Amino acid sequence: MKKASLIAAVVAGLLAEPVFAGVEAEVEGSVVFSSRNDARIPGDGGTKISFIDDLSTNPAPAFRLRLGYRFADRHLVTALYAPLQVNARGSLDYDVLFEGGRYPAGSPILAVYRFDSYRLTYRFSFVRRDGLDVAAGFTAKIRDAETSLYGVDDRRKTNTGFVPLLNLHVAWRPCNGAFGMLLDADALAAPQGRAEDILLAGTWAVRPGLELRVGYRMVEGGADNDEVYSFAWFHYAVVNLELSF
Repeated sequence: MKKASLIAAVVAGLLAEPVFAGVEAEVEGSVVFSSRNDARIPGDGGTKISFIDDLSTNPAPAFRLRLGYRFADRHLVTALYAPLQVNARGSLDYDVLFEGGRYPAGSPILAVYRFDSYRLTYRFSFVRRDGLDVAAGFTAKIRDAETSLYGVDDRRKTNTGFVPLLNLHVAWRPCNGAFGMLLDADALAAPQGRAEDILLAGTWAVRPGLELRVGYRMVEGGADNDEVYSFAWFHYAVVNLELSF
């Protein structure tokens, strides 16, 4: 109820008339589908389990909130809150060792994957004219992650850490018309792991300063080390509203 009230308040604010110059506000709602969600915890001694192949994972709702400030026309700083939780249920035909607990074959399991993301992004528009905005920059991401199994035993693994990412943003509205395309991405790969968050959407300028976006978001990544093996791939059907003023 609290999340629904927060989303409703943000949407009401987006539809209101502009008040503060230089501010961008965005709310996004989506349905998330999973094509990969594998875990082995600990990474050097647990049992690998797939939330997709070994258990049943249903589509999950998700939302995002973003607030930004543009200055000197070409500079933009944004803050993003992007929570995500996906649940899987079922039973396995083999014993599972997970974070010090043992789950016998055939026992019912509830698996919870939570990945909340907090990001601060700066980007600079190299091209910003004639309906085209091409920008790049950096994102500082804090991940608050949890993988849990509940059944004959209850065990969970949490991890909070910092992840640096590169940001790319391309928005195009041909001839400054009402309709266009948007590509927005945060991504980086390193020996310790990788992370990608990529949005491709069609856009509609409903009125000056108000844009509706409908598209597809892909989030993929993970890490493989002694402490944790975890890789996931999610697909979002996205509806997004942005107000700039």
